[in-house]
Amino acid sequence: MKKILSIVFLGLIITSNSMAYEEANYEVVKKNSIYEIRKYSDRLVIETSMSNEGSSFRKLFNYISGNNDKNEEIKMTTPVTQVEKKGNMTMQFYLPSRFNKENIPVPSNSDIKILNIKEGYYAVIKYSGRASDKNFTKHKSILENELKKDDISILSAPIKATYDGPFTLPMNRRNEAMFEINIKNKGEI
Repeated sequence: MKKILSIVFLGLIITSNSMAYEEANYEVVKKNSIYEIRKYSDRLVIETSMSNEGSSFRKLFNYISGNNDKNEEIKMTTPVTQVEKKGNMTMQFYLPSRFNKENIPVPSNSDIKILNIKEGYYAVIKYSGRASDKNFTKHKSILENELKKDDISILSAPIKATYDGPFTLPMNRRNEAMFEINIKNKGEI
């Protein structure tokens, strides 16, 4: 019963309006009818390998709930991202902008790593609906094909970004497929 209540509580937390959450800082530098190019600032994330999605989310959620060396609760941010690294899927939570390498609490769980993602340019396609692998693969392929047509070099594996909880109606969900890209001539943007 305690486990069911925890899952329901977690669902209620992540289903409230995503506008209440701090979002990773970026500037839209170019937009067309299919995708947009964003310039992201440096940002801190916590990351863990995905043995299964539920346990990865739970590990990261436990960290922001105070399972860290300062027992500090940290506000949830968006998006939650998933990306393949060295053959393993990882899940990431972005940390609020008030944190830096000096004041970030150390994870109590050794499976959680703190990383700084350097600023860069990302091509992003937005879509609604379920955050299923099938829906993500469809939109990732559309984005990849458009970038190839536009002669834009892809630097990363595809990144799956989700902004809403599982109890949000599918048509109201914000999902994104992203790639880090190389901007050859920044003056062309």
